Amino acid sequence: MSIDVGILSNMKAVELVCTRIAYSEIAFAELVLWRLPKPLKGSLHGFKYRLAYIVLGECVLRYDNEAGRGDHRHFGKKENTYVFTTPEQLVADFQNDIARWNHENRNS
Repeated sequence: MSIDVGILSNMKAVELVCTRIAYSEIAFAELVLWRLPKPLKGSLHGFKYRLAYIVLGECVLRYDNEAGRGDHRHFGKKENTYVFTTPEQLVADFQNDIARWNHENRNS
């Protein structure tokens, strides 16, 4: 995925990605990414994102940066800080975690 990023003064939030990817009949990912005119409280970058992996109707993996909470990821029942660098790396890390989750839960 290629995402071009530029800096514009007085710009509004711009939706860069909003998609759903089916992985199987029981699993899909939703990716939503916005470029913002200024960083959210708790983030050092100008992006708002929510990437979620849903299996059998349950969110088993999520990356997001809610205002005031900063960048973080949920992997199963655990939550930890996520170090955001670029939108491309965010998507790559998310895809790697999907592969990891699928591998760790292949016999479930």
